[in-house]
Amino acid sequence: MTNKYRTTFYIGVTSNLEGRIFQHALGEGSAFTKKYSLVDLIHFEKFTDINQAILREKQLKNWHHHWKINLIKEKNPNLETLKI
Repeated sequence: MTNKYRTTFYIGVTSNLEGRIFQHALGEGSAFTKKYSLVDLIHFEKFTDINQAILREKQLKNWHHHWKINLIKEKNPNLETLKI
């Protein structure tokens, strides 16, 4: 999730992506997502194993900002909001 300026990112794990997007839109996500208006989905990855998803989340949270941008741009070059 990101803001309209694509400057701040939220990385998280969920078993219900559509529901989580709705929560963010209502400002019911974390305090961090609410503070920075992180409501636009621009990247997601699917996992069948929750433990693998959590490991990936931790990995990405340790990445530099420009690494995250490059990863996102591989599938979404214009950083457009995705429709699920």
